[in-house]
Amino acid sequence: MTPFRQFCLLLLCSASGLLQASDAAALRARHLALAEPLANNPFQRPLYLESTHGDSLLQGDIYAELEQPFSLAGPALQGVRQWCELLILHLNVKGCQASGTQAQARLKLYVGRKFDQPLADAYPFEFHYRVEAAQSDYLRVLLAAPQGPLGTQDYRIVLEVLALDARRSFLHLSYAYRYGVAANLAMQGYLATGGRDKVGFSIVGKTASGAPQYLDGMRAVVERNTMRYYLAIDAYLGALALPVAARQDKRLNDWHSGVERYPRQLHELERAAYLSMKRQEIRRQQRQAATRQ
Repeated sequence: MTPFRQFCLLLLCSASGLLQASDAAALRARHLALAEPLANNPFQRPLYLESTHGDSLLQGDIYAELEQPFSLAGPALQGVRQWCELLILHLNVKGCQASGTQAQARLKLYVGRKFDQPLADAYPFEFHYRVEAAQSDYLRVLLAAPQGPLGTQDYRIVLEVLALDARRSFLHLSYAYRYGVAANLAMQGYLATGGRDKVGFSIVGKTASGAPQYLDGMRAVVERNTMRYYLAIDAYLGALALPVAARQDKRLNDWHSGVERYPRQLHELERAAYLSMKRQEIRRQQRQAATRQ
């Protein structure tokens, strides 16, 4: 795997290194402040996305209302092993191994290309997993990996979920990482070649014909992967009401359908190719989990 391709894939696993401590009251205030953009946006759902780039830090944040009660979503997102079932939905996640409990919980995540490949060819990340708050109406989960390749560091995934009413929850997903000279050069190489036509979701102007002009560059990469992970969470939660045997196919199909809502930014594989690849990867993940038990 070339350095710039490797670096691009790293963005899948990052989260907000500078995210300030929050709580239920702060997230509820954020929900109120975002009332207008949640109601009026181009995402076809109550969702707000923002990204920042500065001081060697890239960060993406999504805020969204979920049609899921907190009594269902909160417990479902607390277990470290449930996160492996969630993360594997992402196109570039090739495998996930969960271990330990509570303060010793770990996630080993393998990130690779958009086709089936051996785990030995994917890049492994070691994440510490911690539930920082688990209240009757609020959940906060942190995944942190201190190091990555090419001098990158401080990878963090932060998820907050807040109860809104009997049927809805409010979600905040944030991720970021820090990078140095080598990683910056690798990313610029990717953006000049394989990623040169890729765009994000933020609209920065209009073309001569009046069509939206979308953000490009490093922030666009963060925005695309923020959305892919949000869609994985949404698909994972959306299948919980089904019998266990029916959940996997619904999650995979819902993730792909979610991606195809935004083909300009996110289209990579046709549904049949995605489903075939993911079913193989999930079977491999399940075999490995059974071997470790």
